Amino acid sequence: MSSNATEELSLARTTQRKIPVSLETFIQNETIVACSPGRINLIGEHTDYNNGFVLPAAIDKAAYIALTPRADEEIHLHSIDLNDHFITDIHSVARQTSKSWPNYILGVVEQFRKKGFALKGFDAALTADVPIGAGLSSSAAVECATAFALNTFFQAGFDKQTLVKMAQKAEHEFAGVQCGIMDQFASVFGKHNHVIRLDCRSLEYVYEPLQMDGYKVVLLDTNVHHSLASSEYNVRRMQCEKGLSFIQQDHPEVKSLRDVNVEMLDKYVKPNDDLIYNRCRYVVDENARLLAACNDLENNDIVAFGKKMFETHDGLSKLYEVSCKELDFLVDYVRDNPAVVGARMMGGGFGGCTINLVKEDRIDALVEDVAKAYKQHMNKDLKVYIAKIEDGSQVLKG
Repeated sequence: MSSNATEELSLARTTQRKIPVSLETFIQNETIVACSPGRINLIGEHTDYNNGFVLPAAIDKAAYIALTPRADEEIHLHSIDLNDHFITDIHSVARQTSKSWPNYILGVVEQFRKKGFALKGFDAALTADVPIGAGLSSSAAVECATAFALNTFFQAGFDKQTLVKMAQKAEHEFAGVQCGIMDQFASVFGKHNHVIRLDCRSLEYVYEPLQMDGYKVVLLDTNVHHSLASSEYNVRRMQCEKGLSFIQQDHPEVKSLRDVNVEMLDKYVKPNDDLIYNRCRYVVDENARLLAACNDLENNDIVAFGKKMFETHDGLSKLYEVSCKELDFLVDYVRDNPAVVGARMMGGGFGGCTINLVKEDRIDALVEDVAKAYKQHMNKDLKVYIAKIEDGSQVLKG
């Protein structure tokens, strides 16, 4: 199903998501409750900020925010999960350095101020069941839930694509991560039992049915959260821009790696810098791999799709160098297992989850085997999530 702005689902559509019990004590008559899910990405990693293609989906784990208007000009934030509070006022909204979690809310508040809305005081309580640091984009979930709540609070009437861009800007300016559009877009536009083939340059998108008969998406969490993830993410972005600059000296019309082919890389980048070449080569290969993988989905060829997932991991590990020993171990351990048709690291890298397509009747045995081996070789416990593909952001009350 092709989708454009005229085909958007309602901002407040009815879904099966329920308000968490932990939020109930924060809800009054005038409270607005919004939620936004984490996401998985089947293939197309680190291509979004290069204007390429991605293939994400929203999942059943989400961030929830309850926003209640105040009579004064103060902003009171409460993280239920961290048992932490933060207080400021509408004249002092700024990026915080002493603690990071308020930035994901305040950054979105600042985007509404930049759109011309006079800020008002409010209380906000936040909770989430998206695992932090697992590569499921918990930050985008918080930003998008906040954007939906504030959209109702200010009666702004912004469409979903505008809210996506505002949430992305919040990540850039307050969280300090120069992310692409994928995480926020998937969180907002997710559709039950579908993946989104998103063109990150034009923001045109198509819902592709995810035919997973006999298979499920299994996430294996390394329990590793390296501090390199955010800083190296920004480094990779700069490296891609450097490679592009080599090409633009002779081809100024080329605006992103999306427009680059291997021949250009070989001619203009490789003679200048082998490391930059490897970074760019991965991105160019991954864009082509994703389009081929979409054909696999349309042909219901899950085995061919899975092989491309392994190829993506090899590129991320060897060319883009955003993997780590724990991620590599988990992918290599299942590589020749007949129960697994595809696996790769997912997300920014240096920790988080691997995403695996696993035969449904073999999941328990696989998890038991992998967890034992992971403990033996890495001396770490393994967390496991079964990802269900669900709808995107919504207002639950308000």
